[in-house]
Amino acid sequence: MAGNQSKEVNIFLGNNLDQSLFTALDEPFDLASVSAVVKADRKPETTTDTILVLDFGSQYSELIARRVRELKVFSEVRPYDFSVEKVRLLNPKGIILSGGPASVYEKGSPDIDPEIFELGIPVLGICYGMQIAVLTLGGKVAPIQLGGGEYGRAKLFIDSQEGLFSGLENSLTTWMSHGDSVVTLPDGFQITAHTARTPVAAIANENRKIYGVQ
Repeated sequence: MAGNQSKEVNIFLGNNLDQSLFTALDEPFDLASVSAVVKADRKPETTTDTILVLDFGSQYSELIARRVRELKVFSEVRPYDFSVEKVRLLNPKGIILSGGPASVYEKGSPDIDPEIFELGIPVLGICYGMQIAVLTLGGKVAPIQLGGGEYGRAKLFIDSQEGLFSGLENSLTTWMSHGDSVVTLPDGFQITAHTARTPVAAIANENRKIYGVQ
């Protein structure tokens, strides 16, 4: 096997190499024939549980999805305006709303279809994702007045160790980066964590399985 050809096959196959393929690779081949061997060797496809990440412009959206995959759960990143119809077709087990650089009260900032919260699918909003969820569901978000925001290392104090924070310690060291904060909760929500500068650092509506962390 030529050196370049061997390298190309290794890249193509990734973790799919097995004994049947080693036999096939002893003879002249092309990538199409190797692909056929790989597909024939695979087990029948089954339904895969999926976590959908809706991207509101965060530089960490792909990292969030990767962390989910590291927990052995499939994850997809889609734009924030991914339609409700497409969400229904994907049928995810959960939805994560990412952060983003915009402010929810600014004209032209990324929005979300309220119907997302009526699908009965658990939702976790992170930073901007929490704020847009709060605004959409009838709460209020405003700029942090004193000091102009919260940035850097912060101690997070857990107010409720049920649900999202179940099994965790009473306080955690976190990293904050936000100039806005939730000031009024939507109906049915409770505060589940706070910091010295952010009274509403995490929220939950256990009945609807909607959560948020700043």
